[in-house]
This record gives sequence, structure tokens and C-alpha cells, in this order.
Amino acid sequence: MTETLLPHLKWDRLWDATGETLYMTAISGVATLVLGILLGLALFLTARDGLFPNRKLYSLISVIVNVFRSIPFIILIVLLIPFTKTLVGTILGANAALPALIIGAAPFYARLVEIALREVDKGVIEATRSMGARLSTLIFRVLLPESSPALVSGITVTLIALVSYSAMAGVIGAGGLGNLAYLEGFQRNHNDVTLVATVTILIVVFIIQFIGDLITRSLDKR
Repeated sequence: MTETLLPHLKWDRLWDATGETLYMTAISGVATLVLGILLGLALFLTARDGLFPNRKLYSLISVIVNVFRSIPFIILIVLLIPFTKTLVGTILGANAALPALIIGAAPFYARLVEIALREVDKGVIEATRSMGARLSTLIFRVLLPESSPALVSGITVTLIALVSYSAMAGVIGAGGLGNLAYLEGFQRNHNDVTLVATVTILIVVFIIQFIGDLITRSLDKR
């Protein structure tokens, strides 16, 4: 029955491609989470109305974030080819896609982190500072916990974007479901392969969204 409906689909190749997509999304997602929070905190703290205003530093970080956030991902991959080849040793495969995925997604998430931190009750922040709390205490006991629902919601959106990015990276040889859909589906006119790869990507996205919503609701105490 399966061979009749999906004559060109090789299930082992589908599982391998799904694994590659999940690998790219997971590794780049963890790196994006860490870098995004660091950049978002830096933006929040050094802003004009932040805890440690620094116009020059804020402007520098803001420009870097805006530039990399604005470059279309497919162009970013091409621009980073020399860097990727130096860092990874190749421009093909799942590992070769990681630098572009991280550099493309971290600035996007950094802005979401900054927005989330700005929503933290100023009264709570001032009360913590008035008690002589150190910056580390303020960050890990107030800012991050209080903004955690928005941070989780933001990383959920970012992970979904990373799935999309990984599919685009697959078109130029990064592997994954995008590579399967393009090379073995579109180029060979195997519509069944393209359809199954697309449905698999949608399933991955729905699972990420479901888990993200579940965690967000559990953290939201309002």
C-alpha cells in the first residue's frame, strides 16, 4: 500500500533527514538560547532607561543585532561560507549549517529577550536593588525568572524559525528534510517525497509549538 502511494520514498532516508533536521535545530537552538539571552541582557542593561546606561555600547550591540537580523538567511549562508569552511572544514552537511543558523537566529531571539525583560515589573527590580542585591542576583533571581514565560515563548518562535532556516540550508547541501524535499523530491519530480518531507517538517513544528505552549503556561503565574 505504501509503495503504491509513495513509490519514490525511501523510509531510511526520511528518518536520516529528520534526524539531521532535529540535530541542526537542537544544537543551534541551545546556542541561540545562550547567546540570545546574553545579547538581550546586554541590550536591556545598557539601554537609556536601563540599569547601567551606556549609549555607545548599546548602539554597538543594537547595530550588530539589527544587521544580522535583517540579512535574509539564504544570503547569510553564502556570506558565511569562508567562515564556515574555516571553522568546520566543509560547507556541506548538518554541521556546516550550524554557524549560519546560530548567527541568523541569535540576534532575532536577542530582541525578543530584550522585550521580555522590559515587561518585568520595575517595582520588583527597584526593590531588589534597594536591598543591595548584586547584578548576578538581580539577573538570576529577578529578571530571568520573572520574564521566563515570555522567554520560553520567544525561544519557541525562534526554534520554529530554525526549522525553516534548516530547510533552506538543506537546499544548498546542509542535509535534513529541506535537502530531501529539494534534491530527491523537487529536482527529480518525485512529488510524493516532497509532500512527505513537507508534512514531516510541519509535524516537527507542531510538536515544538505544543511543547513551548505547555511550558509557557506552566511558568505563567498570572
